[in-house]
Amino acid sequence: MTLPVSPADIAAARHLLTGAVLRTPMLPAPRLSALTGAHVFVKYENLQVTASFKERGALVKLASLTAAERARGVVAMSAGNHAQAVAYHAARLGIRATIVMPKHTPIVKVAATRAHGARVVLHGESVADASEEADRLAQAEKLVWVHPYDDPHVIAGQGSIAFEMLEDAPDLDALVVPIGGGGLIAGMAVAAKSVRPDIEVVGVETTLYPAMWNALHQQNRPCEGATLAEGIAVRNVGLLTREIVSALVGDVVLVDEPTFERAVNIFLTQQKTLSEGAGAAGLAAMLAEPERYRGRNVGLVVSGGNIDPRIVASIMLRELEREERIVSFRFSMLDRPGELGIIATLLGRLGANILEVEHKRHFLDVHAKGARLDVTVETRDRAHAEDVHRALLADGMDVVRVDWQSGG
Repeated sequence: MTLPVSPADIAAARHLLTGAVLRTPMLPAPRLSALTGAHVFVKYENLQVTASFKERGALVKLASLTAAERARGVVAMSAGNHAQAVAYHAARLGIRATIVMPKHTPIVKVAATRAHGARVVLHGESVADASEEADRLAQAEKLVWVHPYDDPHVIAGQGSIAFEMLEDAPDLDALVVPIGGGGLIAGMAVAAKSVRPDIEVVGVETTLYPAMWNALHQQNRPCEGATLAEGIAVRNVGLLTREIVSALVGDVVLVDEPTFERAVNIFLTQQKTLSEGAGAAGLAAMLAEPERYRGRNVGLVVSGGNIDPRIVASIMLRELEREERIVSFRFSMLDRPGELGIIATLLGRLGANILEVEHKRHFLDVHAKGARLDVTVETRDRAHAEDVHRALLADGMDVVRVDWQSGG
């Protein structure tokens, strides 16, 4: 079978990349192994200068340009990581770069791209809209397209990751890889299968954007919605990448948004490394189906670390709520002096740390002489939260839990 990218292409790309991008560490992850039941190894591509594997493909493509093409300048479309990679390496090589990004791309990614000296054009609501504008600019200004995934040079550059992973951990049984347009998984599958034909390569998409899943299953599930994994939120996969994935990738799995959030939080709290939603897709897939990987040697790529700090803070708080380490209680009580103090004293005695108090009087479902008190507290874990609730009831309090699951 002849595919658009060969192992020799990837070997040549790897030689070109030597010394120009970081050979990122590949390390065992005992805490992730304990969580999933597998033997997990993590490739830390978030340690690249632009915090993403995208540097590899971008540099290989830029290095392939002729002198005349370099003089014309390049244009790229991206929701963030490819944009930064093209901007950074174009600046290094003295090439003028224009980057088209969707209007709602996280500010941290837009700012980082501009900081590398690129002209940034914000256009459209989606990556597809940005792609159309980039195509228009390429024609109008005679710019060279640097496609984020459907280009042999880009695919070859990304594939160098798998060669490094299998050198550092030759006994891997599976690679679990994010899929957006498919450049990363296509290149990694070609490289990995050339070294270990029996290795399983699994792709991961968000359930909101099942573009490759649709392509492989001849389905038409909608690709839309707000996702934490905006880096892989594409509606159309590449023609080249689809051909390679169809031939070499064993399965494409879909993962929901709460699991992506959990994966980002686990990387931060357990591995002490920052990952955006798309970059945590491999771990999210393992969390969703742990039995599939139990006892096996699994390689993950932390493929991007460009995430808005505000989103990180939100994810951490949401995970604390899911784990019931932050809980809310609603008290119905008489509106008289000392009642709040009684409740605060009791919560303190039970070891619950008060984070927020909201006192409500002016509601029709509250007695005219009464008040409603919403108290958010920090607990040690789910069992402690339940103990606190039982103790409040036992003390005669008129109290109910306000759970995030019910939205109550």
